[in-house]
Amino acid sequence: MTERFSAREAIALAGDDFRELPVPMREFKPDGPLSWQGYDDSRRRALTRTGEDESVVCGTAVIGSTRAVLIAFEFGFLGGSLGERTGDRVEAAYTHARAHRLPVVSLVATGGSRMQEGMLALTQLQRVARQSALAREAGLPQIAVLRDPTTGGGWATLGAGADVTLALPGAQVGFAGSRVRPSDADPAAYTAEAQMVAGAVDAVVREEELRETLALWLTLLTAPAAEAEGEGEVEGEVEGEVESEAASGGEVEPVPPPAALGAPGLPATGWDAVRHARSPERPRAAAYLDAYFSRRAAISGDRCGGSDDGMLCGFGSGPAGRTVAYAAQCGTATRPAGYRTAARLIRLAGRLGFPVLTLVDTPGAANDAQAERQGAGSAIADLFAAVATARTPVTTLVIGEGGSGGALALAAPGNTWATPDSYFSVIAPELAAAILKRPASEVRDTADQLCIRPQDLVELGVIRGIVEHAGR
Repeated sequence: MTERFSAREAIALAGDDFRELPVPMREFKPDGPLSWQGYDDSRRRALTRTGEDESVVCGTAVIGSTRAVLIAFEFGFLGGSLGERTGDRVEAAYTHARAHRLPVVSLVATGGSRMQEGMLALTQLQRVARQSALAREAGLPQIAVLRDPTTGGGWATLGAGADVTLALPGAQVGFAGSRVRPSDADPAAYTAEAQMVAGAVDAVVREEELRETLALWLTLLTAPAAEAEGEGEVEGEVEGEVESEAASGGEVEPVPPPAALGAPGLPATGWDAVRHARSPERPRAAAYLDAYFSRRAAISGDRCGGSDDGMLCGFGSGPAGRTVAYAAQCGTATRPAGYRTAARLIRLAGRLGFPVLTLVDTPGAANDAQAERQGAGSAIADLFAAVATARTPVTTLVIGEGGSGGALALAAPGNTWATPDSYFSVIAPELAAAILKRPASEVRDTADQLCIRPQDLVELGVIRGIVEHAGR
C-alpha cells in the first residue's frame, strides 16, 4: 500500500506558493441535514485530528512555472467523503479556475459520499460532474492524481473524468471500496497498476517524480498568455493562463510531417515497397517521435477497459516549441483499445486547441476472436469519426506498413504524407492473391497491380507527397 498523505502534504508534494481560496459558508442545523446523531461530534474529532474543517482543501499553487487550481482531499477527515460543504468548495474552485482560465489539478483521496448526509451527499457528484464538464467546455485542462484510496464517486467524477489521470504506486483505486466489494474479490484488481492495465489510468508516478511530471503536463497542455488577473508573478515571469489557440479564437495551423529517417531511395516495385516497410531495420514510431519532439508525455488506455502498447499517444513539444498531440502505430496489428485511445487523444486535442500528428504503421487491425469481442468494428468506426470531425488539423505520415482500413482510420484526409520506405494498400498483397485464387508465385505481381508504392500513391492523389530524408 502506498503512503497516505494529508491534503497539505499532497499539496506540498505537487507545487509551491499555495494560496487557499475563500471558503463558502454553509450553516448546518445540529448533526447535519439528516439530524444524524453524533455527526457533529464526528466532525469535531476530525477537525482535531487533521486541523481541517472539511474533507477538501482548495486553492492555487505554482507547479513548475504554471499556476493551477488545486483540489486536495483530506482522507483523515471522515474518509475524505463528499458532503454538501465539500461540493460547495469544489464548485468554488472550478468557478475560480474558469474565471482566471487556470488548469485544474485534483489530488484525490476519498472513500466516497458521506452517509451522514444521505442523498444530499450523493447528489454532490452531479455538482462535481457539472463543474468538470464546464471546465471541459471552456478548454481548461484537468489532471487527476489518485492517492490512496480513491474510491466511490470521487473516482467516478474527478478521477476517471479528468483529461489526464495519474496515480501513486500501490494506491487503492476502484469504484467499490474495500468494505463494500465482494468478499472473494481479488484486491489486486483494485490498484493503480491494475487500473492502468485496464486503460483507466495514464501513468503510475512515483511521489518523488510527481512534481516534475505534473509540471511537464501543465507546460504541454497550457500556452503562454497574459498575466492572470490577481495572480501575480512567479520568479519574475508572468504566470501562464490556459489560452490555447482554439480558446483564444486563433486558427490552429497544421504541423509539418516529420522528415524520413529510413532509407531514402524509392522502391522500384510494389514488392520492394512491401519489403522495405517490413524490414526489421526500418525506424519505428518511437524513433520518429524522439526526433520530432524535444519532450513528450504519454496518455494510455481507452477508458473502456483496455490498452494497446502498439499505439503510442500523448502530447509533445514539437516544431517551434508548439504543443502537438500525437497518435502513432508501432508496426503491430492495432487492437480495439488502440483505436479508442487514439480517438480519445484526437478529441482531447480538439478541446484544448492543439494540432495532431498521426503516424501510420500497421499490417492492419487485429482480427482475432478477442478483438471482435472487444468491438473492433465500432472502435475503428469511432476513430474514423474522430478524425473526420477533428476540431483541429491532423497531419499524417505513413512510416511503414499501411494495411487497409486499420491504417486508414488514423490517416488525415487530404493531409497524409509517406516516407520512401512505406506502402499503403487496400489489402496485403498475399491476402489479395489468396482472395483472387492466385498462386504464391504471383504475390509480387499482385503487389505491383495494387499500386502501393509511395510514388503510386502520389500519382493517385491518395497522399500529398513523399517526405525528404532527414539528412537532406
